Amino acid sequence: MKTNGICITLFFLCYYVCESLPQNNIQHLKEDVGCDDLLGSKTVVDKCGICGGDNSACEVITGTFKHSILSVGYHKILEIPKGATKINITEMVKSKNYLALRNHLGEPVINGNWAIDRPGIFAAAGTTVTYRRPNEIRTKAGESIIAEGPTSEVLYVYVIYQQPHPSVHYEYILPRDNVFSIQPIPNSDIQPLGEALSSQLGVYTENGQGYILPDTNGDNFVNGVHTNQFPPEQAATTTELYELYSLEERRERQTAYNWKHAGMTECSATCGKGSQVLIFICVERITHEQVSDNLCDVAMRPTPKEETCNSQPCPAFWDVGEWSECSKTCGPGNQHRQVLCRQAYSNQTTTIHAHHCHHLEMPETTSTCQLKICSEWQIHTDWTSCSVPCGVGQRTRDIKCVDNLGDVVDDEECNLKLKPEDSENCDAGPCARSWFLTEWSERCSAMCGNGTQTRGVVCLMNHISSLPLEGCGNEKPMESKPCSLGMCNEKVEWFTGPWDQCSTECGNGTKSRSVVCLKRSNSSLMVVEPSECSQLEKPPTENNCYLKKCGAKWFTTEWSACSKPCEGGYKVREVRCLADDMTQSGSCDPFLMPEDREECNFHQCIPEIDENCRDMYFNCNVVVQARLCVYSYYKTACCASCTKASRRGVGRRR
Repeated sequence: MKTNGICITLFFLCYYVCESLPQNNIQHLKEDVGCDDLLGSKTVVDKCGICGGDNSACEVITGTFKHSILSVGYHKILEIPKGATKINITEMVKSKNYLALRNHLGEPVINGNWAIDRPGIFAAAGTTVTYRRPNEIRTKAGESIIAEGPTSEVLYVYVIYQQPHPSVHYEYILPRDNVFSIQPIPNSDIQPLGEALSSQLGVYTENGQGYILPDTNGDNFVNGVHTNQFPPEQAATTTELYELYSLEERRERQTAYNWKHAGMTECSATCGKGSQVLIFICVERITHEQVSDNLCDVAMRPTPKEETCNSQPCPAFWDVGEWSECSKTCGPGNQHRQVLCRQAYSNQTTTIHAHHCHHLEMPETTSTCQLKICSEWQIHTDWTSCSVPCGVGQRTRDIKCVDNLGDVVDDEECNLKLKPEDSENCDAGPCARSWFLTEWSERCSAMCGNGTQTRGVVCLMNHISSLPLEGCGNEKPMESKPCSLGMCNEKVEWFTGPWDQCSTECGNGTKSRSVVCLKRSNSSLMVVEPSECSQLEKPPTENNCYLKKCGAKWFTTEWSACSKPCEGGYKVREVRCLADDMTQSGSCDPFLMPEDREECNFHQCIPEIDENCRDMYFNCNVVVQARLCVYSYYKTACCASCTKASRRGVGRRR
């Protein structure tokens, strides 16, 4: 009954205080509560996990492991000491390397013995370790190993090296030795509550400093620090706080209520070794009815003991890893994944022999994949004509890379090694050079006496390939020849006649005139020897002339040799239309074009037996089929075969 009276008194006292405080103070009490559970406090937890700490109780260890080339396999990169917290090991860039973790005995925790574990949570060194490996296709993030800590033993971090230039960032926090203290509450913080109210609300004041009294559930905290963390010299101060409770009040609690065993918690695992603890509830001693735990003496509450349960092994199962990237960026490819037989025990999974999973259907380890259909090469145009009229040149065609929708895309989308040739050499046959001639000029350069006629002569490349033609050679055809229209009349002195007409109707030509030495005799004139006029300067007898541009003209080569020595053959020549600058032109009159083919040698052949006419090679039939007998070399090397072919051709034409 006395306990109930104290509770009622405290209730009305709290109600009175709250009603007497301004509304804004009440709101302040609701909102501003620090990590030390004090109203109006702005105390926060530092990075070392200490309420009100100044980050001096711990040290942050951080760094980055980089090494350009290692041997393939496991390489230890980091040793994490005992007591470390906030552990974060992260691969900075996704690669083909893997992170691995071992305990202080060298036993594998993650990715040991060349077996890659699936991402998940593992137990090691008294803490839980989270292993993460982002999806290999959708992200570029690397692997990571994260643990909250603190660790109860040393851990070793490894990298399974498979790709050059690994880059791993690590960070963890180590506590400094024995850094604990009680932070006093200034008098100004509790003064507004009043001296009497302070003792009633659980604020104990000693030597001008205030401390929070322990609550009724037995959780002993002073300013956010548990009593078992105090240095020995301050432990007595904490114990004295309990003496404020009435011994009579505690004795009443021990008499009216007590703790009762009410079963056990549910096992933490259905198999593979779980744990459960005893459950104790507070009951009324006489009726055994359950009441609030606050009514029982917390100091008398039995310590819950953890017991092992469900220790039978869990069934083995197939653990399936993630699919690798497709082996081909387009078209059919393959992708692989790791499938391991594993078994769970004591919050850990272990790889076991595959025969333990024989009762289960093993998932596929290899699968086909296709990210998209590959583009292909297509021929868009036929070969062009040879780039030269004779000799060796080139021809081209258009090759395009086309995707599966029929659109032309960049060549990089197709396999460049499989691209068809888009250019190649071509042989247009042997080239020959010939003299091209115009007709003789119709006019003589002199109207009387000796004159000249001219024609155009030029050496050009020959495009005829049906018959062989010799080169231009050194014997250039005549460009002029003498002409005469009869004797001129005799005159006295140096007599110059009028200039004759230009030797050509167009273009460059020559004109001439008669220059004679005449001797006058009375009314008669007599021609004398030129020597008699030698003292006089003789006028020129010839000069250049140019009437107008010729424009285009027909030029022809000399006739080729007859294709046959008898019984009817033909000879050819090339005809070209050339402008004044001797370039190809299309302005000539086609009706005036000279003939480029003429029949020849109509007489009968006289068969002759030539002992020297025989084949020098066994495959002369190929020469005949390729029609190479028109060339002098093949005609001589395969004389017998070429002669027979020539005679057969004559018989067919008849």
